Amino acid sequence: MNEAAETCRADIWLWRARFFKTRSLAARIIEEGGVRLARGPSRSPIDKPSRSLRAGDVLTFTQGQRWLAVKIEALGERRGPPPEARGLYSVLDSRGDRSDALAAH
Repeated sequence: MNEAAETCRADIWLWRARFFKTRSLAARIIEEGGVRLARGPSRSPIDKPSRSLRAGDVLTFTQGQRWLAVKIEALGERRGPPPEARGLYSVLDSRGDRSDALAAH
């Protein structure tokens, strides 16, 4: 499998996972520094919408009035219905563990 198939642009993934209604809104939030990426021990804001994401990465961003941390489980191939989108990530609680109560939203 090539690297392109194992990665996805940040704005596209956030849109596919249905965190943002449009891809341009996801791109704007990223450009404003509203999304942070944790990959292994490294943590940093995402600086551009074209930043590559891969399964296992953790993203932190605001959704309404709360901060949300999600672990990318899959990249997806399209913006599907909500049940399909929920399969792309797991919601983490403040300790970095999966929270079944939050993941069931």
